[in-house]
Amino acid sequence: MAVKVLILEDNPVARSFLCRVVRESFSDTIAMTEAGDLESARRHIALTGGATGLHGTDPFKLILVDLELPDGNGLELLAELTQYPATKIVTTLYSDDDHLFPALQCGADGYLLKEDRFEVLVEELQKIVRGQPPLSPAIARRLLTHFRPGGGVGVHEGAPDSGFAPLPFSSSKPVPIEKQPEHERLTPRETEVLTYLSKGFTIKEIASLMGIKWFTVNDHIKSIYKKLNVSSRAEAAVLASKQGLV
Repeated sequence: MAVKVLILEDNPVARSFLCRVVRESFSDTIAMTEAGDLESARRHIALTGGATGLHGTDPFKLILVDLELPDGNGLELLAELTQYPATKIVTTLYSDDDHLFPALQCGADGYLLKEDRFEVLVEELQKIVRGQPPLSPAIARRLLTHFRPGGGVGVHEGAPDSGFAPLPFSSSKPVPIEKQPEHERLTPRETEVLTYLSKGFTIKEIASLMGIKWFTVNDHIKSIYKKLNVSSRAEAAVLASKQGLV
């Protein structure tokens, strides 16, 4: 089955460039959908189950979102898709805090600058299958500077959890060790994924070991994080070990 990708970008040249970046980044067969404005993107998303991406409707697995669009701002779409089961990445020319942190607050799983070289963007997107957030080098440096002593406070705190892989800007808080309710227990498949995560395997390696696609592993990880109320593989591994889940 092809991996469904939605690219929201109003500039045709930039859109074509991003399509090439995506195709170069993954070995899977890609089913690309392009949208030049928010209205078009919403129509395509509605066909895959709407803002929650209902099961059985084959939702997009990767969505690239530009910020400045003819009919609004990409942040609007990100805010609408906090429950949508896709990896959502902002692709923009803006590298300032006024654009970066609101995007993270709205649920972006990554932030890439379109001005970066083709090879750099490919390398950053490939981080998805290694369980790492795709961040342009300049953005990663800005985040590091921001959270160093005197670098400012994390405006993103309280942002909706996208569920995707551990982000460097995730706040680390003590995880209460308490028994999960019956309906929150992990499925056998999720337990298997968590076991591999605890041993340090990447998303791509887990997919290979289990004979499933990387984006299916990613879906399992999102569910694990939600059920265990954690935001990183380290927290998940510690909690799972203490509770005897793996």
